[in-house]
Amino acid sequence: MLNISDLSLRRGPRRLFEKASFALHAGWKVGLTGGNGTGKSSLFAMIRGEIGPDVGEASVPSGWVIAHVAQETPAVNRAAIEYVLDGDEELRQIEAELEQAEAQEDGHRLGDLHGQFAAVGGYEARSRAARLMHGLGFRDERPVKEYSGGWRMRLNLARALMCRSDLLLLDEPTNHLDLDAVIWLEDWLRAYPGTLILISHDRDFLDAVVGQVLHIERGGVTLYRGNYSAFERQRAQRLARQGAAGEKQQREIEHMRGFVERFRAKATKARQARSRLKALERLEEIAPAHVDSPFHFEFPELAHLPDPLLQLEAVSAGYGAHRVFEGAAITLRPGQRVGLLGHNGAGKSTFIKVLAGELAPQSGQRREARGLRIGYFAQHQLEQLDPEAGPLRHMKRIDPEAREQSLRDYLGGFAFRGDRVNEAVAPFSGGEKARLVLAMLVYRKPQLLLLDEPTNHLDLEMRLALNMALQGFKGAVVLISHDRHLLRSVVEELYLVDGGRAEPFEGDVDAYRQWLESGSEPARAAPRAKAISAATAPSKKSQRREAAARRQATQPLRKRLRRLETIMERLDKEAAHIDRQLAKPALYTGEHTDRVNELSLRRAEVHKERDEAEARWFEAAEALESAEPERV
Repeated sequence: MLNISDLSLRRGPRRLFEKASFALHAGWKVGLTGGNGTGKSSLFAMIRGEIGPDVGEASVPSGWVIAHVAQETPAVNRAAIEYVLDGDEELRQIEAELEQAEAQEDGHRLGDLHGQFAAVGGYEARSRAARLMHGLGFRDERPVKEYSGGWRMRLNLARALMCRSDLLLLDEPTNHLDLDAVIWLEDWLRAYPGTLILISHDRDFLDAVVGQVLHIERGGVTLYRGNYSAFERQRAQRLARQGAAGEKQQREIEHMRGFVERFRAKATKARQARSRLKALERLEEIAPAHVDSPFHFEFPELAHLPDPLLQLEAVSAGYGAHRVFEGAAITLRPGQRVGLLGHNGAGKSTFIKVLAGELAPQSGQRREARGLRIGYFAQHQLEQLDPEAGPLRHMKRIDPEAREQSLRDYLGGFAFRGDRVNEAVAPFSGGEKARLVLAMLVYRKPQLLLLDEPTNHLDLEMRLALNMALQGFKGAVVLISHDRHLLRSVVEELYLVDGGRAEPFEGDVDAYRQWLESGSEPARAAPRAKAISAATAPSKKSQRREAAARRQATQPLRKRLRRLETIMERLDKEAAHIDRQLAKPALYTGEHTDRVNELSLRRAEVHKERDEAEARWFEAAEALESAEPERV
């Protein structure tokens, strides 16, 4: 087990925590939580041996292999899958020794090494790396240097997962992932056999993966049994015993109860509406555990809300000759809440850009109400902040006539206080920049909110504050997020952007997960277009014909995938058989020299054929994904 005994840790003059003692047993999956700057990343660095404790000790079992995600990715001209395979250092060491033994024609050493190679899963390693990359959203293979920063972070994550580790340290692994990849990673981590310590600000992700929570606050570290929801209940009970906190809890409960009751009065039996009602009831339970949050803000009252706010009619959009989606239709009205779902690259951000007016439709009509104020949040806006200006100066530029104290009070709700409001934003963290962009957006009193992954880099407390503020917003919201808790509690209807279409999805977020995981027709029948009018709605019969036609059209691709999988399985078995032969010491006596050469040559041919079959499998899988809205 991992033992922490009477541990104190400082960063410079600042104390992070002291006299911390806890033990994490092998195989535990632990969530590490606490506010920004409380020492979560420093604890990881200490476990990895990069820094030492000021007092006490941290004991990691000898022989444990520790894996973590590197924060930098070199811009190397190296195939992405080779970069991922480098995560298994023992495998790479055996490969290097095999190459050396072959050059030296050391038969006995070759036999030993082939046995070791088989023992560490060497023959399945490339296939395992490919599955990791596929699960994290990679649909092609290019040199590492050709990927953007976010995709390089995915490569680093895949490389960490490739390591056959005893202890896995993950610090915000979902930040650069879309919802599909988050769901895949969640399943992968649940099946991970080693010990996991996970820093995450995704409540649903933590709940699904961890069985214990380490919480750092006020210079102490407390170990709670159970998932994140259990931790919140236990912390709420502890806070309730504190007089002032208990009174504040009751106010928060009443405030949240108002949202729940108003929504309950209008909620129908539609699955999405019922799903949001359950999420709001969950928010009511959560509120008491977060009364000491540093974030408190709300959207200003809107004096005028036109109806409708914005309409798309038969809109097609794309970039140059590339058409991303076509025939999209949506009418956004005050109070409407829409979530966008779809595979990475399917066109969700493009859809929001069209709504925002940043991308003109290639055909169809976009109509917005006169004087419509749109609040558009996207990650690229973080880089458009003035690096030399502080939060207060950014706000002054929006409202030059506002009193400084009024702006300071407003910024305090986003945890910019004291001298912090005048500090240049250049060294700010991603989370601090995101908070400032949100503060600027809220201040402008938008009537339509378009939020593209607003929770990236935001901690749990700020996510909850945003969630609560959105409950009181009277305008319309369109949201893209990999945070399922935010989706469940904010949106009432979902759109699926996939296969060149943007259409209503009639299930809830859990149904989307089923849609991803299942290839069956009932699961894939859930997303379908709602009729714009009875005259234009396709009949169920025609829909069935179209679905059957898609299945018929993609059948050759499916057959090709199955055939290639059979070939790869056969080659894997042949390679394993050859290596068992090469591992026999008797083979390396004088009279068997020709047999050794024959087997070695065939081994090289088998691996070449395996690599070629795998490359063809990737091509077929990508073609199938492009041909229909289905996950391979």
